[in-house]
Amino acid sequence: MKLIIALLFLVLQSMAYAQECVVLLHGLGRSTWSMRLMANTLEKQKYLVINQNYLSREKSIPELAQIVGETLQRCEKLQPTAIHFVTHSLGGILVRAYFHQHPTHPLVKRVVMLGAPNRGSEVVDKFKNSWWFKWMTGPAGQQLGTDRHSLVHQLRPLPFEVGIIAGNSSSDPWFAALFSGANDGKVSVESTKLTEMKDFIEVENGHTFMANSRNVINQVSAFLATGSFIKKQHLATRK
Repeated sequence: MKLIIALLFLVLQSMAYAQECVVLLHGLGRSTWSMRLMANTLEKQKYLVINQNYLSREKSIPELAQIVGETLQRCEKLQPTAIHFVTHSLGGILVRAYFHQHPTHPLVKRVVMLGAPNRGSEVVDKFKNSWWFKWMTGPAGQQLGTDRHSLVHQLRPLPFEVGIIAGNSSSDPWFAALFSGANDGKVSVESTKLTEMKDFIEVENGHTFMANSRNVINQVSAFLATGSFIKKQHLATRK
Protein backbone atom coordinates (compact mmCIF):
# COMPACT_ATOMS: atom_id res chain seq x y z
CA MET A 1 0.00 0.00 0.00
CA LYS A 2 2.83 2.41 0.90
CA LEU A 3 4.44 1.67 -2.47
CA ILE A 4 1.20 2.43 -4.30
CA ILE A 5 0.78 5.70 -2.41
CA ALA A 6 4.38 6.67 -3.20
CA LEU A 7 3.92 5.91 -6.90
CA LEU A 8 0.65 7.85 -6.98
CA PHE A 9 2.40 10.83 -5.40
CA LEU A 10 5.13 10.76 -8.06
CA VAL A 11 2.54 10.57 -10.83
CA LEU A 12 0.57 13.50 -9.42
CA GLN A 13 3.76 15.50 -8.94
CA SER A 14 4.75 14.84 -12.55
CA MET A 15 1.30 15.90 -13.74
CA ALA A 16 1.54 19.13 -11.76
CA TYR A 17 4.80 20.10 -13.48
CA ALA A 18 3.47 19.03 -16.88
CA GLN A 19 0.62 21.51 -16.57
CA GLU A 20 3.04 24.41 -17.04
CA CYS A 21 3.80 25.28 -20.66
CA VAL A 22 7.08 26.91 -21.71
CA VAL A 23 7.46 28.63 -25.09
CA LEU A 24 10.99 28.99 -26.48
CA LEU A 25 11.70 31.72 -29.05
CA HIS A 26 15.11 31.81 -30.77
CA GLY A 27 16.98 34.89 -31.95
CA LEU A 28 17.52 36.70 -35.23
CA GLY A 29 18.88 34.47 -37.97
CA ARG A 30 18.69 31.36 -35.80
CA SER A 31 16.35 28.37 -35.61
CA THR A 32 14.87 25.95 -33.09
CA TRP A 33 18.18 24.06 -33.10
CA SER A 34 19.74 26.91 -31.13
CA MET A 35 17.23 26.27 -28.32
CA ARG A 36 17.21 22.49 -28.50
CA LEU A 37 19.42 21.85 -25.45
CA MET A 38 17.24 24.22 -23.45
CA ALA A 39 14.13 22.41 -24.69
CA ASN A 40 15.52 18.98 -23.79
CA THR A 41 16.37 20.10 -20.26
CA LEU A 42 12.97 21.65 -19.60
CA GLU A 43 11.19 18.62 -21.00
CA LYS A 44 13.11 16.43 -18.54
CA GLN A 45 11.85 18.72 -15.80
CA LYS A 46 8.29 17.84 -16.92
CA TYR A 47 7.38 21.11 -18.56
CA LEU A 48 5.34 21.10 -21.74
CA VAL A 49 7.73 22.76 -24.17
CA ILE A 50 6.96 24.51 -27.45
CA ASN A 51 10.21 25.28 -29.26
CA GLN A 52 8.83 27.68 -31.86
CA ASN A 53 10.47 28.45 -35.19
CA TYR A 54 9.81 31.66 -37.13
CA LEU A 55 11.31 33.32 -40.22
CA SER A 56 13.18 36.06 -38.39
CA ARG A 57 14.78 37.68 -41.46
CA GLU A 58 11.65 38.07 -43.57
CA LYS A 59 9.34 40.41 -41.66
CA SER A 60 9.24 43.40 -39.33
CA ILE A 61 9.04 43.00 -35.57
CA PRO A 62 5.27 43.73 -35.32
CA GLU A 63 4.62 41.13 -38.03
CA LEU A 64 6.90 38.54 -36.43
CA ALA A 65 5.31 39.18 -33.02
CA GLN A 66 2.11 37.47 -34.18
CA ILE A 67 3.90 34.16 -33.65
CA VAL A 68 3.62 34.84 -29.90
CA GLY A 69 -0.16 34.76 -30.17
CA GLU A 70 0.03 31.51 -32.12
CA THR A 71 2.17 29.87 -29.43
CA LEU A 72 -0.27 31.02 -26.76
CA GLN A 73 -3.06 29.24 -28.61
CA ARG A 74 -0.94 26.08 -28.85
CA CYS A 75 -0.29 26.20 -25.11
CA GLU A 76 -3.93 26.84 -24.29
CA LYS A 77 -4.93 23.62 -26.07
CA LEU A 78 -2.79 21.74 -23.54
CA GLN A 79 -4.85 23.26 -20.69
CA PRO A 80 -1.85 24.42 -18.63
CA THR A 81 -1.98 26.06 -15.23
CA ALA A 82 0.65 28.60 -16.34
CA ILE A 83 2.52 29.72 -19.44
CA HIS A 84 6.12 30.94 -19.49
CA PHE A 85 8.40 32.31 -22.20
CA VAL A 86 12.15 31.76 -22.57
CA THR A 87 13.62 33.93 -25.30
CA HIS A 88 16.97 34.59 -26.92
CA SER A 89 17.81 38.02 -28.38
CA LEU A 90 15.07 39.07 -30.86
CA GLY A 91 12.68 36.54 -29.33
CA GLY A 92 12.39 38.74 -26.25
CA ILE A 93 11.51 41.78 -28.35
CA LEU A 94 8.75 39.79 -30.05
CA VAL A 95 7.20 39.02 -26.66
CA ARG A 96 7.37 42.68 -25.73
CA ALA A 97 5.89 43.75 -29.08
CA TYR A 98 3.01 41.26 -28.85
CA PHE A 99 2.02 42.30 -25.33
CA HIS A 100 2.28 45.95 -26.31
CA GLN A 101 -0.80 45.27 -28.45
CA HIS A 102 -2.32 42.64 -26.12
CA PRO A 103 -1.59 44.06 -22.65
CA THR A 104 -1.99 40.86 -20.64
CA HIS A 105 -2.93 37.17 -20.60
CA PRO A 106 -4.40 35.33 -17.61
CA LEU A 107 -2.06 32.33 -17.88
CA VAL A 108 1.29 33.99 -18.63
CA LYS A 109 3.41 34.10 -15.49
CA ARG A 110 7.15 34.39 -16.18
CA VAL A 111 9.41 35.55 -19.01
CA VAL A 112 13.16 34.88 -19.16
CA MET A 113 15.17 36.89 -21.69
CA LEU A 114 18.68 35.96 -22.82
CA GLY A 115 20.69 38.79 -24.37
CA ALA A 116 17.64 40.73 -25.53
CA PRO A 117 18.43 44.15 -27.08
CA ASN A 118 15.73 45.79 -24.97
CA ARG A 119 17.34 49.20 -25.40
CA GLY A 120 18.76 48.48 -28.83
CA SER A 121 22.20 47.50 -30.10
CA GLU A 122 25.18 49.65 -31.08
CA VAL A 123 25.87 47.14 -33.85
CA VAL A 124 22.59 48.17 -35.50
CA ASP A 125 23.45 51.85 -35.08
CA LYS A 126 26.72 51.36 -36.93
CA PHE A 127 25.74 48.98 -39.71
CA LYS A 128 21.99 49.22 -40.34
CA ASN A 129 22.53 51.01 -43.66
CA SER A 130 25.06 48.46 -44.93
CA TRP A 131 23.82 46.09 -47.62
CA TRP A 132 25.28 43.05 -45.91
CA PHE A 133 23.57 43.92 -42.60
CA LYS A 134 20.21 44.38 -44.31
CA TRP A 135 20.67 41.05 -46.06
CA MET A 136 21.65 39.22 -42.86
CA THR A 137 19.03 40.69 -40.52
CA GLY A 138 16.09 41.73 -42.70
CA PRO A 139 13.41 44.28 -41.69
CA ALA A 140 13.57 43.36 -37.99
CA GLY A 141 17.25 44.23 -37.82
CA GLN A 142 16.48 47.81 -38.86
CA GLN A 143 14.24 48.24 -35.81
CA LEU A 144 16.79 47.40 -33.11
CA GLY A 145 18.79 50.61 -32.84
CA THR A 146 19.55 52.43 -29.59
CA ASP A 147 17.93 55.68 -30.74
CA ARG A 148 15.09 56.74 -28.44
CA HIS A 149 12.72 56.74 -31.42
CA SER A 150 13.44 53.10 -32.31
CA LEU A 151 10.74 50.50 -31.82
CA VAL A 152 12.28 48.90 -28.72
CA HIS A 153 11.93 52.20 -26.83
CA GLN A 154 8.23 52.53 -27.68
CA LEU A 155 7.05 49.28 -26.08
CA ARG A 156 5.09 49.29 -22.83
CA PRO A 157 6.33 47.38 -19.72
CA LEU A 158 5.48 43.69 -19.47
CA PRO A 159 2.98 42.88 -16.69
CA PHE A 160 4.64 39.55 -15.86
CA GLU A 161 7.61 38.37 -13.79
CA VAL A 162 10.60 39.14 -16.00
CA GLY A 163 14.08 37.71 -15.50
CA ILE A 164 16.95 38.97 -17.65
CA ILE A 165 20.26 37.22 -18.33
CA ALA A 166 23.01 39.35 -19.89
CA GLY A 167 26.30 38.08 -21.28
CA ASN A 168 29.48 40.01 -20.53
CA SER A 169 31.98 37.99 -22.56
CA SER A 170 32.14 38.96 -26.22
CA SER A 171 31.82 36.24 -28.83
CA ASP A 172 32.21 38.85 -31.61
CA PRO A 173 35.49 40.73 -30.94
CA TRP A 174 35.27 42.55 -34.27
CA PHE A 175 32.44 44.65 -32.78
CA ALA A 176 34.37 45.49 -29.58
CA ALA A 177 35.10 49.09 -30.57
CA LEU A 178 31.36 49.83 -30.79
CA PHE A 179 30.81 49.34 -27.05
CA SER A 180 31.92 51.46 -24.12
CA GLY A 181 31.02 48.93 -21.42
CA ALA A 182 30.45 45.24 -20.78
CA ASN A 183 28.74 43.43 -23.64
CA ASP A 184 28.20 40.01 -25.20
CA GLY A 185 29.52 41.02 -28.63
CA LYS A 186 26.18 42.20 -30.01
CA VAL A 187 24.28 43.69 -27.07
CA SER A 188 25.60 45.68 -24.12
CA VAL A 189 24.76 44.56 -20.60
CA GLU A 190 22.95 47.83 -19.96
CA SER A 191 20.85 47.45 -23.11
CA THR A 192 19.35 44.17 -21.90
CA LYS A 193 17.73 45.75 -18.86
CA LEU A 194 14.07 46.66 -18.37
CA THR A 195 12.61 48.79 -15.60
CA GLU A 196 10.03 46.08 -14.83
CA MET A 197 12.52 43.21 -14.49
CA LYS A 198 12.09 41.16 -11.33
CA ASP A 199 15.61 39.74 -11.38
CA PHE A 200 18.81 40.23 -13.37
CA ILE A 201 22.09 38.37 -13.68
CA GLU A 202 25.26 38.57 -15.76
CA VAL A 203 26.99 35.49 -17.12
CA GLU A 204 30.37 35.04 -18.77
CA ASN A 205 28.96 34.07 -22.15
CA GLY A 206 28.83 35.56 -25.62
CA HIS A 207 25.64 36.41 -27.45
CA THR A 208 25.40 33.76 -30.16
CA PHE A 209 25.60 30.57 -28.10
CA MET A 210 24.32 31.82 -24.75
CA ALA A 211 21.29 29.51 -24.84
CA ASN A 212 23.59 26.47 -25.04
CA SER A 213 25.42 27.26 -21.80
CA ARG A 214 24.67 24.79 -19.02
CA ASN A 215 24.93 27.57 -16.46
CA VAL A 216 22.44 29.72 -18.36
CA ILE A 217 20.04 26.79 -18.69
CA ASN A 218 20.29 26.19 -14.93
CA GLN A 219 19.54 29.86 -14.30
CA VAL A 220 16.51 29.68 -16.60
CA SER A 221 15.23 26.63 -14.74
CA ALA A 222 15.65 28.41 -11.41
CA PHE A 223 13.71 31.48 -12.52
CA LEU A 224 10.87 29.44 -14.02
CA ALA A 225 10.53 27.51 -10.77
CA THR A 226 11.04 30.29 -8.22
CA GLY A 227 10.98 33.68 -9.92
CA SER A 228 14.64 34.27 -8.99
CA PHE A 229 18.08 33.41 -10.34
CA ILE A 230 20.79 31.49 -8.48
CA LYS A 231 23.28 33.95 -7.01
CA LYS A 232 25.95 32.08 -5.08
CA GLN A 233 28.57 34.41 -6.57
CA HIS A 234 28.55 38.06 -7.61
CA LEU A 235 28.63 36.90 -11.24
CA ALA A 236 27.55 33.52 -12.55
CA THR A 237 30.37 31.67 -14.24
CA ARG A 238 30.34 29.67 -17.44
CA LYS A 239 30.33 25.89 -17.15
